[in-house]
Amino acid sequence: MPTPPRQSPSPAQRRAQPSRRGARPVAPVRRKRPRWAMRAVTTLSVVVLASAGIGHAVVTSLDAKIARVDPFKDMKNRPQAGTGMNVLLVGTDGRDRISDEARRRYRLGGAPCHCTDTIMIVHISEDRERASVVSLPRDSYAEVPAAEGREAHPIKINAAYAEGGPNLTVRTVEHMTHVKIDHYLEVDFTSFMKTVDVVGGVQICTAAPMKDSYTGLDLPAGTHRLMGGEALQFVRARHIDSGSDLGRMQRQQRFMAALIERATSSGILLNPMRFRDVTRAVLGSVRADKGFGTGELLDLGRAMRNFSPSSSEFTTVPIRQMAYAVKGIGSTVKWDSEKADRLFSALREDQPLAPHRTRNKVVRVEVAPQEIHVQVENGTKTEGLAKRVDEALAATGFRTTGRPLPATDRTEPRTVVAHDPRWDRSAKSLAAALPGSVLRPVKGLGPTLKVIVGEDFRQVRKVRSADPTQGESYVVRGDEAGCS
Repeated sequence: MPTPPRQSPSPAQRRAQPSRRGARPVAPVRRKRPRWAMRAVTTLSVVVLASAGIGHAVVTSLDAKIARVDPFKDMKNRPQAGTGMNVLLVGTDGRDRISDEARRRYRLGGAPCHCTDTIMIVHISEDRERASVVSLPRDSYAEVPAAEGREAHPIKINAAYAEGGPNLTVRTVEHMTHVKIDHYLEVDFTSFMKTVDVVGGVQICTAAPMKDSYTGLDLPAGTHRLMGGEALQFVRARHIDSGSDLGRMQRQQRFMAALIERATSSGILLNPMRFRDVTRAVLGSVRADKGFGTGELLDLGRAMRNFSPSSSEFTTVPIRQMAYAVKGIGSTVKWDSEKADRLFSALREDQPLAPHRTRNKVVRVEVAPQEIHVQVENGTKTEGLAKRVDEALAATGFRTTGRPLPATDRTEPRTVVAHDPRWDRSAKSLAAALPGSVLRPVKGLGPTLKVIVGEDFRQVRKVRSADPTQGESYVVRGDEAGCS
């Protein structure tokens, strides 16, 4: 083949040639980005732009459809603003748009009282990387602050809504917590059910069967994916926990953690169409303050995209007395003012509710260790083992005798928690502190439980009461409330 004529080098090629004579010219090397990387970057850019553009359009169009209230009208002498954003989330029993069939199926009959069924302060951190949720028992003893034409007077906190609507509810919460509320959201049964349905249901776990005649909830032990109606039964049930309303609040917190996990792990917030559907479901039947608009919704949406289950934390205001009788009001729930002040101070200062978490997860138990009497006995041939177990249990909070019984002729391969059947709840709480231990009912043993240390003993695990009336307010992260 004839040799093609040599072309004169371009100016750029001349500049690239080495200066020494006779050397071969070297063209500048341009690295090529791998095709898969280019495709990934392009796809990500399209998704982000689409999410921002379509999301903004959707939220802007729905912003005008949100029912508005003015809970901050004529409010004076409010708490000083802190860092981050505080949203007062109020759940009511509104059910106007629920079908007759659904009312019968999920036990939603009767006329709604339009009262507050749930009250929570949701704090979004300034960096939008953490959500802290504090539940306020609806029967909490509260003091309504004085205002024009109204004297200060005691009340149950959920009665503030019936007496003065969102405005008095916000006033009362701010007066009790000294936390300035930035926004107000009111959610009813319809909004709740639609939200759960549009995300495809929420997975929850039950360690024991749950059956409640009031709501019709009937769940066997195990893992379940609840859709809107069943989810509403789950969070409303009141007659399956010894703590009644407190147990219900803890279930609500677990459900919120599971809902956040579902929303953040399923790609909903990155999918413009699903984001639109969720937004419509949530905003279609809520009431919000006039300042909670497009910008705030988009800020929350962007924050949620960075959330993980561990980004959320839940607690209940610490309680000093469950049945605090007040003349003219009845039985109320009295807060522990000192511990509650520390909790709300953390919200004002934008601090995590439980900043000093240990690596080993603290296990929640039904009965506080401080209420459980324990006698330790050595079931092995290892000298001093029972004493070490006694001291470790005492350090965790159990009321041990301090005088462990020595080893006998027999040996126990496994650690045993012997208990009177009447104290089975205490036995389960104690067994949680002794991983691998087995329960052994012994009639007539009485209130003091016996731990027979077996050869399988490895450690005493820290446990704390899940009941906010015991000790410090227990904080649970979203990743600790899931099915794992």
